Amino acid sequence: MKRIALVVAAMVLPALPQANAAAEEPPAAVPAPAEAVRPGSPEAGSNSSWNAEVAPSGSHEGLILDAHQTELVNKVSKYFSDLKLLQGRFVQTSADHKRMKGKFYLSRPGRFRFDYARPSRQIVISDGRYLAIQDLDLRNEDRVALNDTPFRLLLRSDVDLVRDAHIMEVRESPDSIVVALQDKDPDTAGQIKLFMSTQPELELKEWITRDAQGLDTRVEVSDLSRPEDIDAGLFRITSPGKPLGVP
Repeated sequence: MKRIALVVAAMVLPALPQANAAAEEPPAAVPAPAEAVRPGSPEAGSNSSWNAEVAPSGSHEGLILDAHQTELVNKVSKYFSDLKLLQGRFVQTSADHKRMKGKFYLSRPGRFRFDYARPSRQIVISDGRYLAIQDLDLRNEDRVALNDTPFRLLLRSDVDLVRDAHIMEVRESPDSIVVALQDKDPDTAGQIKLFMSTQPELELKEWITRDAQGLDTRVEVSDLSRPEDIDAGLFRITSPGKPLGVP
């Protein structure tokens, strides 16, 4: 369980469901990493209006934010604080370029659900107290306290990233904001980089998580909607039970 806790703490979507990913899409179909093709990034050199600040390599304390950077981070914090219900589709790309996709549901504070499309048969659920990783084929589950994962930074009722996180990177372009952060709690490993679209309004587009070994997992979201209600039963953690035929 300690190994599972470390995996979940390091990645916004855990590594466990990636075991069956190869059957869905081959590595050749995976696009280049988001940072390598991000329009207007300093690496691309195509947009002189892109402003970036990155913490020095190996730093664990993050940036000392100026007024404008603080304003940008506060915008992202407000987006998550104001967000109550959200649903859509996701595509997850692992560090070894395997891809998985599915649907997700979010009900803040504290609750979310990721249903992976076949053939994975995996579900990740948070009920506000615990985060469960379930394999419906094997009928097993691993569970960890939500507060032991970096999810808590974005799922708490009062999101304040300046207060609760080390800000490792801030970028701004005419149509996007990028913020990379690390939990100030030393027991929570890994970093999260958020990519936010600002046109026509601020909206989450993707995130990249980096675990303690420096491996990245990328999650892109699409078809986002904010329903008036989401069935609370989707966030109820129920045991997947034993395989058929097992006493």
